[in-house]
Amino acid sequence: MTAAAFVEIDNLGRTFDISRPWLDRVVRGLPRQILMAVAGVSFTIGRRETFALVGESGSGKSTIAKMVVGLLPPTTGDVLIDGVSMSAPGDAARRRLVRRRIQMVFQDPYSSLNPRWRARDIVAEPVRAFRLAAKPAAMRARVDEVLSLVGLDAADGQKYPHEFSGGQRQRVAIARAIAARPDFIVCDEPTSALDVSIQAQVLNLMRDLQDQFDLTYLLISHNLAVVRHMASRIGIMYLGRLVEVAPTTELFGRPRHPYTRMLLDAIPDLDMTGRPRRVGEGEVPNPLMPPDGCAFHPRCPFATDRCRRQRPQLRLAGSALVACHAIEEGRI
Repeated sequence: MTAAAFVEIDNLGRTFDISRPWLDRVVRGLPRQILMAVAGVSFTIGRRETFALVGESGSGKSTIAKMVVGLLPPTTGDVLIDGVSMSAPGDAARRRLVRRRIQMVFQDPYSSLNPRWRARDIVAEPVRAFRLAAKPAAMRARVDEVLSLVGLDAADGQKYPHEFSGGQRQRVAIARAIAARPDFIVCDEPTSALDVSIQAQVLNLMRDLQDQFDLTYLLISHNLAVVRHMASRIGIMYLGRLVEVAPTTELFGRPRHPYTRMLLDAIPDLDMTGRPRRVGEGEVPNPLMPPDGCAFHPRCPFATDRCRRQRPQLRLAGSALVACHAIEEGRI
């Protein structure tokens, strides 16, 4: 494990068997179908750092998020949090201690909150589960404090999720995540279901809480504009693999991978009015039948025969890691 890393993702992979039932396959002579959602993903996150994973829908971002918090077991690789493997056998006691320090904020606050519980009970759930407050009075004080931290009133604790607006529901979800005083929070598209003005409020709230409690974030998003002011480093994913990892300022100032350039060109920007842009062409390939070589080559204007035959590996390019033959050969 890297000395400064708090979270280490090592060669993480996940496949899903989406085959039809066995008898149906035998009768129809159909083969098994294996979907490779994530393959060979490795990165680290330092303490109090925000690392963002960005990519189009179906790139494997949310699958990685679920594996990191333990909702899905990895097919290959491992997740280490503060030096503790989350899948090693015989390490259950250490994993329980680490899991107290991990929380997750989901994409849709309405579906992630129990509609039959009041907000107070929702926020108190992790405190109760981890036995962090011995007496009811201490529990009430902790819940009131957390609601106040996310910009809600203590009286809002009596409301049900349907009585809040979308932004307020996400604040309740964030309150639940920080109630147990975690060190690491995985945020899976935390603002995609919200209006643009509310997105800014929620992102500012997350930054304030990070500064106040020294939180480490893994931020999942499909929108580079959302993560630009949140993340210190960004990983770009395409069809289950990382194609570029770079510091935020460098990625926006000097994007290297053609796919990263395509994503940046899709961001509305008044400063670029009148400037020629490269419009994204083609669609993400079928993950059941991924192309040979570089998965991006059917959409890449710089693709050569080598790109169609050989998959590129992440290689150092300045302070970035890039998986691209064209960059390795100096063609772009």
